[in-house]
Amino acid sequence: MDSSLIQGARYWPDHRALELCLSSGRRYLYLGVPAEVAEGFAAAGSKGAFFNRAIRGRFDCHPLRDEFPKRRGVND
Repeated sequence: MDSSLIQGARYWPDHRALELCLSSGRRYLYLGVPAEVAEGFAAAGSKGAFFNRAIRGRFDCHPLRDEFPKRRGVND
């Protein structure tokens, strides 16, 4: 994904849920996102601009935690 704001995205059409991973490493789950919006996001030339225009503040948003937190290794 080529964006300075969005690092990755996943969409679950059966649940109308869009997960976005921001370049900061934070992840968010947006609920109630129609397939048309997710498809528009996927096709957008600027993911960040599309996100700001069509997703941010328009859908129920939940911050996600990593399932396995990063831990320092022996050699870190």
